[in-house]
Amino acid sequence: MDQAELARLARILEQTRSIALVGASNRPERASYQVMDYLLQQGFNVHPVNPQLAGAVILGQACVAELDELEQPVQLVNVFRRGEFAALLAEQAIEQDAQCLWLQEGVICEAAEELAKEADLDYVEDLCIKKVHQQLAQQSQQA
Repeated sequence: MDQAELARLARILEQTRSIALVGASNRPERASYQVMDYLLQQGFNVHPVNPQLAGAVILGQACVAELDELEQPVQLVNVFRRGEFAALLAEQAIEQDAQCLWLQEGVICEAAEELAKEADLDYVEDLCIKKVHQQLAQQSQQA
């Protein structure tokens, strides 16, 4: 990853306080649970979204079924779903006035990328938000 891309990701994370985590899990062994736990520890407001867990409490946060059920706006939508769901989630993120759609490692979707670009939404794919945050934090400590 080049410095320009790292700077763009740093800007996105610096401007983000509120995150919808789509595909949230209540199982500690799952990556989505671990990422949510990490983001909460870093001071982000994280709102779990998962239709199978709607109404459950995950890491102290009430889970909703869909993005449009969130009671407060989010700046970033972090996606732990397969690529075929990403375009629909891009549309929902745009409807929610999010500023960024971030697809986790292994999640790639051309249609989502096109929708995000058309809506002037920051777009990240195939990257773990936790790993990027840790890398940026390590760099700033070394500076």
